[in-house]
Amino acid sequence: MPAATPGTPSLLRAMNDRAALELLLTHGPLSRTRIGHLTGLSKPTASQLLARLEAAGLVVATGTDGGRPGPNAQLYEVNPRAAYVGGLDVTPGRVLAAVADLTGTVIGTHEVPYSEDKDAIEQVTEALGGAVKAAGLHRSDLHRVVIATPGAFDPQTGRLRYASHLPGWHSPTLLEELAAALPMPVEYENDVNLAAVAEQRLGAARGHEDFVLLWNEEGLGAALVLGGRLHRGWTGGAGEVGFLPVPGHPLVRQVTRANTGGYQELAGVQVVPGLAAELGVEAEPLPAPGGPHSAEVAAAVALLGRAAAAPEGANLRFLQSYATLLATGLASLVAVLDPEIVVLSGAAIVAGGDPLRRLLEAELAELAPSRPRLVPGGVPERPVLRGALESALATTREEVFDTSR
Repeated sequence: MPAATPGTPSLLRAMNDRAALELLLTHGPLSRTRIGHLTGLSKPTASQLLARLEAAGLVVATGTDGGRPGPNAQLYEVNPRAAYVGGLDVTPGRVLAAVADLTGTVIGTHEVPYSEDKDAIEQVTEALGGAVKAAGLHRSDLHRVVIATPGAFDPQTGRLRYASHLPGWHSPTLLEELAAALPMPVEYENDVNLAAVAEQRLGAARGHEDFVLLWNEEGLGAALVLGGRLHRGWTGGAGEVGFLPVPGHPLVRQVTRANTGGYQELAGVQVVPGLAAELGVEAEPLPAPGGPHSAEVAAAVALLGRAAAAPEGANLRFLQSYATLLATGLASLVAVLDPEIVVLSGAAIVAGGDPLRRLLEAELAELAPSRPRLVPGGVPERPVLRGALESALATTREEVFDTSR
């Protein structure tokens, strides 16, 4: 079918269709009258639009609006079964997969423990297959899949960089092998970038065009959103702030071989137990093995959470000192990028709560020329996985909602 030209009836219909579908996603079920009011379309035009979208399988009738005088109005919603997407969050501890319908509702998940005895292809297909089965679907039902990993795949070479702690994912043919093993389009993105996608679409960064997301979990990382778009850099390594040289720690050389850098060595989760002990904060027994985080992250989360619950005395000094370490690297980002807000995310920062956030904000005001607002992440559960699904949904909706084709 030829592409529609500007101003033609088919293009205008497609624009109205897309506007109506976006409204249904945002507001939930709507009546014909309400859709007409929100889009500015007449009742006959709104009726034709809904009939067209219903015939295309993009909307379905769902109940009536019985809350007003007069006849009940038929309500319509986006058809959740019009398309499905998958997302995977790959860490050195596990591969977690989820399947969502077109509305973004998660309908199936499955987790596979990470094993160096299994290759990456086997672990991805096993996790995704389990999520698809839990959703009552087949892999061929998925429109698109987005896979989140630490580091980034170099667009020039196709090799995973900045993530030597993820064994089995560094073959130069890995992306080709995954494409051959999976029957749908597959995209790859840095895990922290996808946490930022989730915050931009659903969480604390909605409505913000320029922000930084600072992530502190297995490693220190950042996502940079400039002008509303992710900034990935030439090799995909933008935001790998763990490698940043910082005051307070000797220079780390051959950083890619060491898989660490000054900021990671200064303020990563591995320093938290020693810092707490130095300041007289008693350590708690570690959580039992088998949780979602490594032992290092679990120890940091336990200590920071306990201090944040009673931020006084030694606990307050501990939080203050850790805020200074975090601010030392964050100040460089703020000085260069001048973001509107900084979103704080990752298990360790989240554990510190408002006490750590307020101390970090005060320290940053001393070290950086601008004063962005520091906000806690607004996606409380699995932000990386949620971001993978949101990324897959954005592309899928563009394709499925294009009724001009």
